[in-house]
Amino acid sequence: MKEKDELKLAVLIDADNIPYSNIKGMLDEIAKFGKPTIKRIYGDWTKPTVSGWKSSLLKHAITPVQQYNYTTGKNATDSAMIIDAMDILHSHKVDGFCLVSSDSDFTRLATRVKESGMLVIGIGEKKTPNPFIVACDKFIYIEIISGTKSKQTKTTRKSASKETEKEESQATEFDSIDDELIQLLKSTIDDVADDNGWAFLAEVGALLIKKKPDFDPRNYGFSKLTPLIKALNKDFTIYEKEVENTQIKHIFVKNMR
Repeated sequence: MKEKDELKLAVLIDADNIPYSNIKGMLDEIAKFGKPTIKRIYGDWTKPTVSGWKSSLLKHAITPVQQYNYTTGKNATDSAMIIDAMDILHSHKVDGFCLVSSDSDFTRLATRVKESGMLVIGIGEKKTPNPFIVACDKFIYIEIISGTKSKQTKTTRKSASKETEKEESQATEFDSIDDELIQLLKSTIDDVADDNGWAFLAEVGALLIKKKPDFDPRNYGFSKLTPLIKALNKDFTIYEKEVENTQIKHIFVKNMR
């Protein structure tokens, strides 16, 4: 696969299932993974429910695709988006897809694209069904991109430091730092650790996403994985090694036994 900054991405947006409030934030997030060379949005543009998107389309060079609902109760938008995706897939013009929707109907499409060896990024709301999330290589919640808080109540884990508790008091509606998350972190560290138990944090982060595509430190109120691990200092210890003659630091993490 090509380097990240060389990846050509097809961005396909389901206007019926995604809020239009932060399209710039979504495109900025997608730019971290590659260059969007195809940007299309699907919906019935005669309906007032998608009218909010219209002002953003020209500004961000997104091509609208009109799709009427031919019968009541059937979502023709999904079908049009899937057909286009398969056409793009077989054109070999892109290296990956970004599917922007909260609809589980795109689960099979994500799986099919991955079977072709392409990157699949999903973007959707917290309500997105799990099958679609796990079918993607990486899934990002719109609530995190936009800075809005999830509806889930954040609870304090006893082992979290005072720094964590301070952050929680300021934003009490992020995802919980619970035993399930701690166990995921511990098992992942063990998977890539050397004989002394130390694991390169970058490798830990990469494996976490493979295990749980929607894993993102921002879900828990942290901008990066490093501060999240540092806050859980009763469960993990961190060692930072400076690279000579550079400002780069290699960060290693170890489970506390």
